[in-house]
Amino acid sequence: MTSSARRYGGKTADQRRDERRNALVETAVEIWQEQGWAAVTMRGVCARANLTDRYFYESFANRDDLLTTTWDRVRDETLGMVLGTVAEHADRPPLEQLDAALDVIVRHIEAEPARAQILYGDHSGSAVLEQRRRQSVQQASDIMIDLARPFLRAGVDELAFRTAVLLGIGGFVEIMLAWRSGLLDVNADVLVDQLAAIGRSLSRDFLRPD
Repeated sequence: MTSSARRYGGKTADQRRDERRNALVETAVEIWQEQGWAAVTMRGVCARANLTDRYFYESFANRDDLLTTTWDRVRDETLGMVLGTVAEHADRPPLEQLDAALDVIVRHIEAEPARAQILYGDHSGSAVLEQRRRQSVQQASDIMIDLARPFLRAGVDELAFRTAVLLGIGGFVEIMLAWRSGLLDVNADVLVDQLAAIGRSLSRDFLRPD
């Protein structure tokens, strides 16, 4: 029997390792929500998770590795929520799908402002998080382009379309930052309406009128 297959407390070594890794990430999420990304340190996370440094390095190469893993988890949760909403409205016109997606994101941020700061907080000072943010904008843009493609006009200008989508996604992130910080003082209903209007304006030249 291999070492990974040996059981302790009814669990294999791999299962225990996965549990420790998950505990470290969940603890990083908690600290990030409470104090911001700069407070997520190896020693602080290990102390709260009741794990030693050895177990930290079992799962992560360094602190940046933990930060990006934590970011990726919250990003994937958010994308899953949005794509699930779009799938539920797959029989509706594209702008109604967009409205539903915008609504679910804004309501989520309103309901869980602490968790939202992981994606929509200030990451200045962390090169890896700034890079993750840029990559996430590109990823979200690619997803939106793929979702919109069946509804595009024939012969659409691909460069103009991608530029408009990037403008929309990047602008959305900045608007969420402004809303969270209080710079944009509106309630969720008004914000969703404003975002939907921007989406319609940006899509006017690209979507079929039907």
